[in-house]
Amino acid sequence: MTPFAAGLRYYLSEHPSIVSFRWSHSQSWGSTWSFLFTSIGLYLSSAILLHALLLVAFRHRRPLPVGPLPAAHSLCMALLSATILAGTALSAAAEIRDTRWLWRRSRTTPFQWLLCFPLGTRASGRVFFWSYAFYLTRFLHAGRSFITILRHRRISVFKLCSHSASIVVSFLWLEFTQSFQLIGIMLTTLIYTAVYAYRFWTALGMRGACFPFVVNCQMVLLGCNLVCHCGVLLLHLVTGGCNGIGAWLFNSVLNGAIMMLFLNFYLKVHHRKLKPAAGRLAAEMSAIVKDKDM
Repeated sequence: MTPFAAGLRYYLSEHPSIVSFRWSHSQSWGSTWSFLFTSIGLYLSSAILLHALLLVAFRHRRPLPVGPLPAAHSLCMALLSATILAGTALSAAAEIRDTRWLWRRSRTTPFQWLLCFPLGTRASGRVFFWSYAFYLTRFLHAGRSFITILRHRRISVFKLCSHSASIVVSFLWLEFTQSFQLIGIMLTTLIYTAVYAYRFWTALGMRGACFPFVVNCQMVLLGCNLVCHCGVLLLHLVTGGCNGIGAWLFNSVLNGAIMMLFLNFYLKVHHRKLKPAAGRLAAEMSAIVKDKDM
């Protein structure tokens, strides 16, 4: 192992502050229920207030210039997502290495542990440090709503609900040491690294993809989450129980609601894109018929 790789591994999985991390209401910032509800309330009210103020102050619906803010936000989120992805993967590998001997009695495999924490697992150690980091970045991720309001002069109920739900879900992961969270974090940060890198690329004025890249990435993420949720349910029934299954059930219902909203949004986007294409196709067919008649 090269010195660079060894240093990266140390700072992402072996640093004392990572190894000794413990989710605590008294020690971890933003770890109380009152903070959760207050922050989400402030987020929703601030977004609605900003939208209302823009409607009053500017009668026109033209977008407001925001300068390099979208590019800076996308770059920051891409780097943070990549860091959390690498840290979670290295920390999970270290936990598997250090506790594998305990699993031999219960015949637990590393894949089962990633999906289904044993009953009695506490939110402390390497992987939960990165879960906490993921929770904190959800607030920065939600900040994109304000950029959208400024740039496009519209407020999206779906995005407000989706961002609020992601904050609640990541909080529940830590509060109840919920199973599935490691796979969920790695899948989400992998997709978001690609999505925000793409947004940074296009924000610089570079040419975008010829298909809805961001929407398709989100569809892939929802599909992977659905498969993993089915795996958690199966392991819970077969192995005798997964930790935090109550929070997982609430998380599943919340994800199901978000999935329905997203599918509705996805179909509307494609319907708007298919309408002009269908109109052009009809016009071409009509022209062909007229040529034949002539």
